[in-house]
Amino acid sequence: MTPSEVLFDGIAPKTIPVCDHYCGTELRMKKAMTLQNDMGPCFDITFDLEDGAPIGQESEHVNLVCQLIASPANQFNRIGVRVHDPKSPHFINDVKTIIKAVGNVVAYIVIPKIDSASQTIDLISKINEYAQQLDYRRNIPIHVLIETNLALADVFNIAAIPQVECLSFGLMDFVSGHYGAIPSSAMAQDQFEHPLVKRAMCEISAACHTYGKIPSHNVCTNIHSADVVTSDSLQAKNHYGYTRKWSIHPMQIPLIVQAFSPSDRQILEAINILTSAAAANWGPIQYEGRLHDRASFRYFWMILQKAHQTGSKNLTEIENLGWF
Repeated sequence: MTPSEVLFDGIAPKTIPVCDHYCGTELRMKKAMTLQNDMGPCFDITFDLEDGAPIGQESEHVNLVCQLIASPANQFNRIGVRVHDPKSPHFINDVKTIIKAVGNVVAYIVIPKIDSASQTIDLISKINEYAQQLDYRRNIPIHVLIETNLALADVFNIAAIPQVECLSFGLMDFVSGHYGAIPSSAMAQDQFEHPLVKRAMCEISAACHTYGKIPSHNVCTNIHSADVVTSDSLQAKNHYGYTRKWSIHPMQIPLIVQAFSPSDRQILEAINILTSAAAANWGPIQYEGRLHDRASFRYFWMILQKAHQTGSKNLTEIENLGWF
């Protein structure tokens, strides 16, 4: 039996790639697909129809996005799409075009500018209804952008919606939505210091972990300093419990993947503890003077799952365990 079957009754918490790379022009989308094929599915790509896309060519752009997702260059089916704001006249066309063209392979749909759980449920119902009309059997995973005070106030109810897979913090819109009450520096270097931003980060992360969803940390606007990208990623991961982060530039992708990957020490510790646990039929064990039982086994199994997903250099040793 695999650890998931033993420790989670066969239903382990969902894991998805730790990096979510946004791009919205043809050149950048094709470049991202080439990079994903080179690196493997250790990061997702989100094709952007909203803020990162050209204005005035909305129908042409969504068709291009669908052509790329349906192309042989999409080797891993780990490409999602951020659609327009639900209040936009382009929202319905985005959804219908995506579902009709690539409803069976699109990794997820990202819905921005959400205000409440009831609104989210209504939008998901419309998406599912249209998918059923086309005889698609799957419920497309939904990612929700939390970027308004109203959404933050209802974040636990949003996270509780079964089809919602991930909540992303839209830092820049969140700060802008305070109309100058939060300084612009909180969009960058002060995001981990400003109380209102810290509160938002914590609420989103806590809501996700309550309902087994993925909290995705916001954009790092610095596309030149590897140290800043790495520092932001580690703070989001280690201090706020985020398990995924946006990328807006190809140089950020390997830095985010590395920061969110378990260390070699963590991986080897997890291997040793879980192999000892399996040998003891998953009963309590001692390891280096500490007691471990199924509570800590679950933690170390998630470490190995993340290491497997991010392409750790210990991958051969992990796969030799026979659990993947």
